[in-house]
Amino acid sequence: MRSNKFIFASLMGFAWLLTSCSKDFLKPEPLSFFTPENVFVDKQGYEALLITMRKDLTREQTAQKNFMAHQSAASESGVPWLQMDFTMLTPNSDNYQQFVTQINDIFAMVKNANTIISRIDNITWKSEEEKNQILAEALWHRSYWYYRLVGNYGDLPFVQEEVKGVKLDFKTHSRWAILDKIQADMEFATQWMPVTAGPGIPTKGAADHLLTKIYLANMEFQKAIEASTRVISGPYALMSSRFGSEAGVASKNVIWDLHRPENKNIAANKETILAFVDRWEAPQAARTVGLFTMRVYHCAWYNNAVAKDKDGNLGMIASGTLYDSLGRGNCDVAITDYQAYNIWKENGFNYKTTPDLRRANINWWDREELFYNNPASSQYRKPFDPKNMDVPSEYWARIFAMPWYKTYVPNKPGQTGIPLGSNGDWYIFRLAETYLLRAEAHYWLRQMAAAAEDINQVRIRAKALPIKAGDVTIDYIFDERARELFAEEPRQNELNRVSYIMASKGLNGYSLASIHEKNWFFDRVDKHNNFYDHYTDLSFLGQSPRIAPYNFQWPIADNMITANAQGRINQNKGYVGADKNVPPLEEVLPQ
Repeated sequence: MRSNKFIFASLMGFAWLLTSCSKDFLKPEPLSFFTPENVFVDKQGYEALLITMRKDLTREQTAQKNFMAHQSAASESGVPWLQMDFTMLTPNSDNYQQFVTQINDIFAMVKNANTIISRIDNITWKSEEEKNQILAEALWHRSYWYYRLVGNYGDLPFVQEEVKGVKLDFKTHSRWAILDKIQADMEFATQWMPVTAGPGIPTKGAADHLLTKIYLANMEFQKAIEASTRVISGPYALMSSRFGSEAGVASKNVIWDLHRPENKNIAANKETILAFVDRWEAPQAARTVGLFTMRVYHCAWYNNAVAKDKDGNLGMIASGTLYDSLGRGNCDVAITDYQAYNIWKENGFNYKTTPDLRRANINWWDREELFYNNPASSQYRKPFDPKNMDVPSEYWARIFAMPWYKTYVPNKPGQTGIPLGSNGDWYIFRLAETYLLRAEAHYWLRQMAAAAEDINQVRIRAKALPIKAGDVTIDYIFDERARELFAEEPRQNELNRVSYIMASKGLNGYSLASIHEKNWFFDRVDKHNNFYDHYTDLSFLGQSPRIAPYNFQWPIADNMITANAQGRINQNKGYVGADKNVPPLEEVLPQ
């Protein structure tokens, strides 16, 4: 397991080198002059780090163990197929280590932002405007990642300056103190960020969209309406007509077009507020290993336990056109019946009959559409028959519907290797979510007609039937988010956010005092995630699907806490070590 000693780990190692080596080691014989002291000497130096921070956004949805996959796997929409028992998640987890160590990865991004913020006055700028534009984007990145951190982990230290030496006295701030701080930062930042910019660069729209989320989390609902309205009134529009690379393919639809990676940053796409850039044709150092969407969100249809034909031979194999279409799925997010089937049961429709383009047959690859693709099989090209599986009763868990319109990213021309989901641009924020965020703000203010109107903007574009004011509930809003934003939104974070709102308001018996024992997140996930209905009769690799209320937040790695020898980083309640917690700081003081 990789070491996880917060952002000071490398600094501690460097300090050891300085005290352990001979004096000859300290003689200045630099191999490179790219140090902070000679990089941040002009605007270009600061912009270079901003480019790195924009690239850091690719961590959300690239590589197999990406951040957004963890969000879906910890919700009603999916489970991590090989790690289904969340009660095994501990501050020292091995199987679940990405849920624990993600904090360290995100703090590395915070550190980059703090480098700019701390050094912003180290040079003479041509104008206050030039300085504030750089500062505003750095604050955007820090606020973006802290919004994600409080969603994952809750109370945390707020690090607001560049750490230049060993620091062992971090203290925990409450999530409310952190929200107050990033709210103030973003209220400044949104004034200085550009209205338009190149692909992958956060704009004023991205600032107001993020600020909307922060306002909601901080229960500033009227301000959330105002911020989201500024986005909706900006240079954006929901895409309702065919566009982009496959616009001429009659069998497709606008939802398919919307989610082609090559369409996400083109000028014709007016819905993009912010999407990261990741291109196969870029130099290797400038691209990621790929989106891995076909690996993460597709089932292992070729697996020996699944793929047998009636003769006991392999009927489905990892080759040919089926392999090119579905790739080598690994069930990192095993998609639930809630996401694949239940949310499409509306107005007498089901997933096969709904007019909703988001569940159109061309956009999904369903269980019943699998077929035996092995030419050597006696059932070649016949429909897949689950009775041939080693354990037919596991069919529902091993084979699930796949949202192909979002996940299909085939290998590019000239790209060899396993089809896992190639490089491609991906949304960070798009306008459909802004409408749903504003709908939620209206809901909390009991403005149900306005909430329904915003939801219907998204539904009508998808050809779904509009709803009425009386249909609006917080659960319906999150069903609509699931229909629209699967694999795009940080689902666990957003469920967590609503859990705190409901606990703060004392709704449905929830309270802040007992939020780790009873919360909306758990009740909703337990109700809708069908994997957790089978904890007594389903076991993969010695695990049964299980989750507890305290799992609405993830544990903070124990070695991060113990390394902070002169301070106290609290552990989340429900996990080992929480008994040593101290009251968190309730204000982030200026430094």
